[in-house]
Amino acid sequence: MEKTVEKELTKWLKQQKKACGFYLNLSVFFGVLTGLSLMCQAWLIATVLQGIIIDELPKSDFINHFWALLALTVVRGVLAFARERASFQAGARLRVQIRGAVLDKLALLGPAFIKGKPAGSWASIVLEQVEDLQDFYARYLPQVVLAGFIPLIILVAVFPINWAAGLILLATAPLIPMFMILVGMGAADANRKNFSALARLSGHFMDRLKGLSTLKLFYQGEKEARVIRKASEEFRERTMAVLRMAFLSSAVLEFFAAVSIAVLAVYFGFSYLHHLDFGHYGVSISLFTGLFVLILAPEFYQPLRDMGTHYHAKAQAIGAAQELMALLDHPTEQYGGDKQVNGAVEIEATDVTVYSLDGSLLLGPVSFQIKANEHVAIVGPSGAGKTSLLNALLGFLPYKGQLKIAGTELSELALADWRKHLAWLGQEPQLFHGSLRDNIAMGRSLSDDAIFTLLEQAQILDFVEQQPQGLDYPIAEQTAGLSVGQAQRIALARALAQQTHLFILDEPTASLDSLSEQAVQTTLMAAMQGKACVMVTHRLENLSAMDKVLVMDKGAIVQQGTYDELISKPGTFKQMLEEASSVSEFDIEHEVSLELDTQATATQQTQAEGDK
Repeated sequence: MEKTVEKELTKWLKQQKKACGFYLNLSVFFGVLTGLSLMCQAWLIATVLQGIIIDELPKSDFINHFWALLALTVVRGVLAFARERASFQAGARLRVQIRGAVLDKLALLGPAFIKGKPAGSWASIVLEQVEDLQDFYARYLPQVVLAGFIPLIILVAVFPINWAAGLILLATAPLIPMFMILVGMGAADANRKNFSALARLSGHFMDRLKGLSTLKLFYQGEKEARVIRKASEEFRERTMAVLRMAFLSSAVLEFFAAVSIAVLAVYFGFSYLHHLDFGHYGVSISLFTGLFVLILAPEFYQPLRDMGTHYHAKAQAIGAAQELMALLDHPTEQYGGDKQVNGAVEIEATDVTVYSLDGSLLLGPVSFQIKANEHVAIVGPSGAGKTSLLNALLGFLPYKGQLKIAGTELSELALADWRKHLAWLGQEPQLFHGSLRDNIAMGRSLSDDAIFTLLEQAQILDFVEQQPQGLDYPIAEQTAGLSVGQAQRIALARALAQQTHLFILDEPTASLDSLSEQAVQTTLMAAMQGKACVMVTHRLENLSAMDKVLVMDKGAIVQQGTYDELISKPGTFKQMLEEASSVSEFDIEHEVSLELDTQATATQQTQAEGDK
């Protein structure tokens, strides 16, 4: 990873620490108190041993020292617990805020952006990568501050009693962070690659899991298993590379801390043997001095070692922050302003061009007008840009040109307010884990009678009445336990519950049989009386009830008018209608042929049984 990129990610991570609140400072405060209590313990132990061993004082003179040592032991335990709790709360608050920001950003960017990655990749970002920020804020950032405070306090205590020991501590202290940086230089890059491998594996695995029945149907199970095995092996290798970095870092830090303490011990040992005679301000080195400094020496290096131990948390956070920062900093200028929708919902588009989120042209320029309470159908071959146009109307895709809603530019509207005026029903219904009642009410206060009425309008009441749980019928993840048609009709009931001015429908009857389709169409027409409607559909035979039809092809509107106007003149619409009619006739002939073959087979079987 380039140094400039790493610096930007580190800066971004530190900018987020305000989300930790006062818990981050509280963790540092408890850490400093822990260091001070340890210094007091070292002073008490050195004083007691000096008095008993060298000065030969009675043990009874040190009763208060022993009680103070015991009390300080308890205090250190309480402070350590309080520091851990404060650190955890700092990281937890940060994770909650970052995860909320990620989910809010995804909701703002919309499904057009979300579909750019597999669901498993988003799960990795929302769950794994946000979780991996915990130790950076809970451990690394507080430890960076303590690594400066605690050694400084110890130096202030050591220099007045022995300047040589203070110089040894001061000279050897930079060795640990220096080698920590050298060893950890590649850790961030290793973690970033590890996260990328995890995102690919998660996305690949979830997509294959969702399509497992299709894979088995086409005998592709073994092939996909090999692909997943290869991705798993890649992830394992990258994980082991990260672990090697962490273990190497810990070993190096332990080695240099041990060498530094050994140098200090050698100095005091030779001083007691009278081979060295400096550093004591003209006063002979006492047992108190040696014990006090040697007890504090490991604690002098401990904050630096802990910072080195937690350095991999920084590398891990930097690896996780790359995708999080890219997502949270994704531009959203095109996603609305703060104006409200005033008046009847009328849509006027003038030379509108719609772009993908990466800047590619999807359709346009197109111009059209949808009046209040007008029903408009959008038709055209696959890839003509119909769904892209709907996504632009919903505020999910950027556009250029003029796209006015009730006289106000869409980019200036508050999207939350604009979407309150919409009822959306797509060809891939999205139901949520919860009860049937929750999925229809969606937080609104609807009575059970009102929900039953909606279910009846959506032609799904019979199914609900057959369930023992009724409206408490549980809907599992990915609408497990429901057919696509049942899920579509439940989504229709939810759409009907909204008090809206505009229905936006994308193939609302694509997953229904002919009888259900006719019933749902009747329900929709009744619900849309006095309201505007924009509907994308491939069913051309049902468009006579629409006020206007927009025909799209290759990203442009090639025809528009009423159903009768379009069928009376040559063009794309008439050609599509003829193709649809020929396909329908072929299907009918095929079904009749199958039925005749079935009847002939049954007759032959009956005759054979009679002959027997």
